[in-house]
Amino acid sequence: MKIAKNTVVTVNYKLSDAQDNLIEDGRQPMVYLHGDYENTLPKIEEELDGKQVGYTNIIQVEPDDAFGEYDPALVKIEPRNRLPEPLEVGMQFEGMPDGDEDDEPMIFTVTDVADDKVVLDGNHPLAGMALRFALTVVDVRAATDEEIAHGHVHGAHGHDHGDDGDEPEAGDHFSSHPIH
Repeated sequence: MKIAKNTVVTVNYKLSDAQDNLIEDGRQPMVYLHGDYENTLPKIEEELDGKQVGYTNIIQVEPDDAFGEYDPALVKIEPRNRLPEPLEVGMQFEGMPDGDEDDEPMIFTVTDVADDKVVLDGNHPLAGMALRFALTVVDVRAATDEEIAHGHVHGAHGHDHGDDGDEPEAGDHFSSHPIH
């Protein structure tokens, strides 16, 4: 079966920067609903469209087609007493960007902690980076009507609408949440 709109694609991948420094080894495959559902980067969909199981390639995705350029305006310094303790580099908080009150909340990552100040960065951790994806298609199947209606994959490595309260496993973010 060829990859086309409304197919579920399973891809083994490795993610590196432009200098081939490994960022993510893809222990879990990426499983996504193909066809502009924003379940993976558009350049990955473009590369895999029309391909079949066994297709392998390495693609480079520039910042504008991945997570954008790094924006220094999204870095802010806050008083430490405004954030919960214990506080560590790498922790993430949802907050409002400086400026328009109508802005959407965004995720800020703690990048530095000083005595009484904390540096929060609203950029995606991969912003400003050209990324290399080593891709191997390992499965292609027709999406179910429910997956198409919901706009994402269900089941293994996809989104589960069950009532068990379990959070998705690490790695599932590629297949169940838009990447912007």
